[in-house]
Amino acid sequence: MGMLIGYARVSTEEQNLDLQIDALRKAGCERVFCDKGFSGALRSRPALDDAFASLKPGDTLVTWKLDRLGRSLSHLISLITDLENGAIAFKSISDTIDTSTPGGRLQFHMLGALAEFERSLISERTKAGIAAARARGTTVGRPSKLSSAQVEAFVREGGCCQLSETARRLDVSSSTLRRAILNRRKTCA
Repeated sequence: MGMLIGYARVSTEEQNLDLQIDALRKAGCERVFCDKGFSGALRSRPALDDAFASLKPGDTLVTWKLDRLGRSLSHLISLITDLENGAIAFKSISDTIDTSTPGGRLQFHMLGALAEFERSLISERTKAGIAAARARGTTVGRPSKLSSAQVEAFVREGGCCQLSETARRLDVSSSTLRRAILNRRKTCA
């Protein structure tokens, strides 16, 4: 029987890995690799890459939950397939998935499909909410660093000063000023 290798991940630096690490140690993991501040949507993460590099045939990669490994079904299936091709199993503690068994492989595929379906629904609802807010005239997104009066003043002056000089005076980047001017032109068109 091979080694149990743990992998833990949190999306932000402020989140804590202790719960995952404790569960992985309790499950018998001899080594635990941790990514802090990395999204599960990223295909390559430093500790995950290191964990994969350390795995040998007969080992098992263990996570606290399936979503700690990856976010999309295609990514999860790709990772699990890579593991299986290397004679390496996968186990998720909270989801009670163990791909060393046929039932565990089936459960993995079903849970992954449901998780992706849920994310798709959330994405659709978010997009619909943004579209509805825009239709009501609500400004969506981060507030502009420049007021419309500041942009108007620059345009009225005919952009007589260099863009970079004006941006520095307004305490914004040149790209912020350029984007504000382009957005103004779009709304005036």
